[in-house]
Amino acid sequence: MSMALAEKVEELFSDRRWRLNNLYTIKDKGGIAIPFRMNPAQEQLLDQLHTLNVILKARQMGFTTLIQILMLDACLFNSNTSAGIVAHNREDAEAFFSDKIKFAYDHLDPEIKKAVPATQDSAKSLTFANGSKIRVGTSLRSGTFQYLHVSEFGKTCAQFPAKASEIVTGAFNAVQAGQFIAVESTAEGQGGAFHDMVMEAKRHAELQRPLTDLDFKLHFFPWFNEPSYRLSDSDTESVTLTKEQEDYFEKLFDKGITLTAAQEAWYVKKQAQQRDKMKREYPATVEEAFEASVEGAYLSNEMAQVRRERRICRTPIENVPVDTFWDLGINDDMCIWFRQQIGPEHRFIDYYSNSGEGLDHYARILKDKADEGNFAYGVHHMPHDADARRLGYQAKTVREMAQEIGIKPVMVVPRIANEKAGIEATRRYIRRCWFNETTTTKGVECLDNYRKEWDDNRGVYKDRPRHDWASHGYKAFETASVAREQMVEDEDEWVGDQGRSEAGGY
Repeated sequence: MSMALAEKVEELFSDRRWRLNNLYTIKDKGGIAIPFRMNPAQEQLLDQLHTLNVILKARQMGFTTLIQILMLDACLFNSNTSAGIVAHNREDAEAFFSDKIKFAYDHLDPEIKKAVPATQDSAKSLTFANGSKIRVGTSLRSGTFQYLHVSEFGKTCAQFPAKASEIVTGAFNAVQAGQFIAVESTAEGQGGAFHDMVMEAKRHAELQRPLTDLDFKLHFFPWFNEPSYRLSDSDTESVTLTKEQEDYFEKLFDKGITLTAAQEAWYVKKQAQQRDKMKREYPATVEEAFEASVEGAYLSNEMAQVRRERRICRTPIENVPVDTFWDLGINDDMCIWFRQQIGPEHRFIDYYSNSGEGLDHYARILKDKADEGNFAYGVHHMPHDADARRLGYQAKTVREMAQEIGIKPVMVVPRIANEKAGIEATRRYIRRCWFNETTTTKGVECLDNYRKEWDDNRGVYKDRPRHDWASHGYKAFETASVAREQMVEDEDEWVGDQGRSEAGGY
């Protein structure tokens, strides 16, 4: 090899972008081995990478492949570099490693493999002669990494909250400040670490604050940026939009998103397949991604209908009493919904939750909200345990203690027969309900995210609810649902004899 050619080869091999686009082989969607060439979205992500990156994206845009090829490249061309891949289950972790990392290494030019041979090769790790190593797992708490990739973190947060916490406290802390983390996922409900990371990074970007090595940078890739997500002109002509779809595209246009007829037609056809999962899998905005229904959520259909009918909106406070509905907690959250009934409409005008506070705190909150909103209370509805006598409280019930400090009248809602009965009552009741778009956000998130518990061993949802942050807000709303059904059964006794005739407290 001539001196000039040797210098040219050295120059090319020192260029990471050239290496990524010329040295590696991947499997295409059909399982065929093809040279890896970055698509426009991958090029954009590579150009915009920070040390810490959170990536919210539409499906099938190639970011998992890019990040794993990037990590393999870093280990091959840098000595003593450790890279880790975290997936939400063992099968996915090993599949990523086999189909992407190991496949790409096995198909490298023999001269490169000879220069950096693998000294240890297993189903979960590759160790190279230069001291670098790549391994996969579901948490990766032990060890120190310069590169970390967490795949489908939103799903991990939704199904395995304890594992998600382990990743945040374990794997994240195994990467020193200034090193590289990429957390990528589609959305999976408003709760959990992935949602919080995305929204915090979004707020940071909106405030145009300089990023430190401990700040995550948000990368959002909506579906309409993918060139293949459109129909041909001939197919587009046969697609008819519903009024709801026209309104949706008009709403995007108002946000500055202009779509072609071919893109709109593709979306309509894809939506027919994905149904209520469309916004999660193919979001147009960050907020929309988290608005979509959650796997295993009890109220997914009902909340989708609430949104279709635009019942999350501005709900002005009218000159009628405000009823409250509670879920009681001391160490857990204490949650309160505030509702006005205007004819057939049940309008929830506010929501409040806190933990570790006594009833005096909630009495102050109720008074402050009434003063601020210039309204009076009707009935305060509490669940059945409000009539249980508590040790350490002079053997008084919560109802008695509440009424002594001015939270009155308190109506104790009868205990439901079982969890299923409460969920069914809530499903029936929510059809009558409207929600203030600014003051009930956290409560609405609870309704969206109240879900079944996941069975990790069998890979299915259990037939029982999961007790988490969303369950408290849901239970307070269930109090309203069960109270409504009791009122329908015996309205005179419920409202007349025990309720509004005593009104006058907070």
